[in-house]
Amino acid sequence: MTTTETNPEPIITADVTVSEKSKSQSGKGKLILIIIGIILVLALIVYAIISLFRADVETTSKIRDIFIIFMALQSLLLGVALIILIVQLATLINVFKNEIRPILDTTNETLNNLKGTTTFISNNLVEPVIKMNEYSAGVKKFIDLLKPGKKL
Repeated sequence: MTTTETNPEPIITADVTVSEKSKSQSGKGKLILIIIGIILVLALIVYAIISLFRADVETTSKIRDIFIIFMALQSLLLGVALIILIVQLATLINVFKNEIRPILDTTNETLNNLKGTTTFISNNLVEPVIKMNEYSAGVKKFIDLLKPGKKL
C-alpha cells in the first residue's frame, strides 16, 4: 500500500484582497475624519475669538476669568504629573544602582573566571595534545623514511 504526499498550495481568494482593500480604505477614512475634526475645532476656536472681540467687556471678563481658572487647574495637573515623573525617575535610578549594577558585576566576574578557565585549559590540555601530535607526526615521518622500498 503506497501513499502519495501532496503539498497543498495556499489558496488566495478574492475575499482576502477585498478585506485588505477595505482595511486600507477604513484607515484612510479614519484619517480623513480626524483631519475634518481638527479643522472644525480650529474653526470653532477662530469663531470664538472673533465673537469675543465683538462681545461687551463684562462677557469678555467672565470668559477671561474662566480661562484663568482653567489654566490654573491645568498647571496644577501638570505639577502633579511632573512630581510623578520625578518619583518614577528616582525609582528607575534606584533599580539601576541596586539591581542592575550587581548583575553586571556578577556577569563581569563570571567572564573573568571563564577567561581564566580557558587559559588554564589551553595551557594544560590543548598545548600538550598539540605537541604530542607534532612529535608523533615527526616520529611517523622518521619511521617512514627508515622503511626501505617506500617512495616518498
